[in-house]
Amino acid sequence: MFELRVCALDHPDALELNEEVQAYYREVYGDNDVTVLAPEQFTAPRGRYLVGYDDGQPVATGAWRPVDARPDDPVLRDGDAEIKRMYVVPDARGAGHARTLLAELERTAAAAGRRRMILETGTAQPEAMSLYRACGYQPIGRFGTYRDDHRSRCFGKLLRE
Repeated sequence: MFELRVCALDHPDALELNEEVQAYYREVYGDNDVTVLAPEQFTAPRGRYLVGYDDGQPVATGAWRPVDARPDDPVLRDGDAEIKRMYVVPDARGAGHARTLLAELERTAAAAGRRRMILETGTAQPEAMSLYRACGYQPIGRFGTYRDDHRSRCFGKLLRE
């Protein structure tokens, strides 16, 4: 049974899964994700950090934080919600956990008044790009920490007009 729980960014299970995703980033990109994250960015109702449990074991993580238009980043719009730390442990992949997690992130962001979901991934994560495309995400301009990195790929999806 797969269950999603709201957690804090510094919850022990979130920290454990974050270490796993950082190890994965080191493997495929050669370094950690250096995007600055603060716990308060993901605190409901403003944001959301979820951990997915399969039979009581933490196997997935995903979050969204609010972002709005900024003069130094023309891709960002008022009402955006940025997905961060989407990850499913290798042994739990293929069971639909990522789609379930993504749908809940979209639902809670829309309920919080966010209008568009955006995310950044990279060329070393073709499975992630396939998932997002299959769930209705379209390519957008690069934004954020990795906007000048040629490996960065960004996607967006309208949650509401």
